[in-house]
Amino acid sequence: MLIRRFLLGAMFAALIAPAATAQEMPVYFEADGAALAGYDPVSYFKGDAPVQGQPKYAVVWKGAEWHFASAENQEAFERDPRAFAPQFGGYCAYAMAKGILVSTDPLAWQVVDGRLYLTHSPEIEQMWREATAEYIRMAEAHWPVVLYEQ
Repeated sequence: MLIRRFLLGAMFAALIAPAATAQEMPVYFEADGAALAGYDPVSYFKGDAPVQGQPKYAVVWKGAEWHFASAENQEAFERDPRAFAPQFGGYCAYAMAKGILVSTDPLAWQVVDGRLYLTHSPEIEQMWREATAEYIRMAEAHWPVVLYEQ
């Protein structure tokens, strides 16, 4: 188990997201500009799994394009985007707890106290879930300082 964690940690460190300034990239998004790889941010709060959004229901917010599965979800996001957007700009919450920026897998997630947290992978998500409250506290202490240091 210790060796597995070491190897995951080493892999994780190698996957640090490209450097960015807060002005350039306050939200993590894919090369095509889609936040959450096109998944509907509102859907994370409505069911057991996120739903892929459609480009016809899209909003540009914080430099990224957010896709929605329906006009209803798009309207909900437009009314209050911070209620649905992932914490830490959509960067990996576990990595933010360690003070680094790392990409995320939109299928490795958790909603805690009405907030969406993403992690880099299902394996990292498992480690995140072992001490979620502590990792949230640590990540909040690093955010947005880590973003500005890039």
